Amino acid sequence: QVQLVESGGGLVQAGDSLRLSCAASGHTFSNYSVGWFRQAPGKEREFVAAISWRTNGTYYADSVEGRFTVSRDNAKNTVYLQMNSLKPEDTAVYYCAARLGLASMRSYDFWGQGTQVTVSS
Repeated sequence: QVQLVESGGGLVQAGDSLRLSCAASGHTFSNYSVGWFRQAPGKEREFVAAISWRTNGTYYADSVEGRFTVSRDNAKNTVYLQMNSLKPEDTAVYYCAARLGLASMRSYDFWGQGTQVTVSS
């Protein structure tokens, strides 16, 4: 069992930056791939970014490519999502998720509780 806790959300203006953190406990975090997802009001949850467990390969949704960067610090059991040039359409609850094996755009076994990101225009 892996427990995940997101932090770093908040209210910012368009063009600002935020860094979200996903802190893990319970297992050897370096064995897990981690994904970031978001869900805006009235919309389905969507994939944002992911980082693989062994290769540290990264993957991004087209909507955030070039603006968001996912990284990990296995010594701290933490994955980060650096979000730059934020837009109002980035407003959502952001979730991190973990799974054994390669990163995925859909299937994860463990989820955090989410952190709210609100971008004002």
